[in-house]
Amino acid sequence: MKLSKIMHVVSVAVGLIGVVVFLISVFGNAEMAFGISKADALACSAILILIAIWGQVGTIHHMMLERRGEII
Repeated sequence: MKLSKIMHVVSVAVGLIGVVVFLISVFGNAEMAFGISKADALACSAILILIAIWGQVGTIHHMMLERRGEII
């Protein structure tokens, strides 16, 4: 399996976790979500989504390098 495919799968998983944390923290009835405040949970979900976006950008770059044969 190519490294770019693994990077893609990991990035999608991180993005899905971020979306799930966001939905739970927004639509949850309690003041606390996952044992932390809602504001902290929202900040964590935003960071996870940004990590997923950055991972996808890195995956695209890696796929372009693989296509040129520049990856060892």
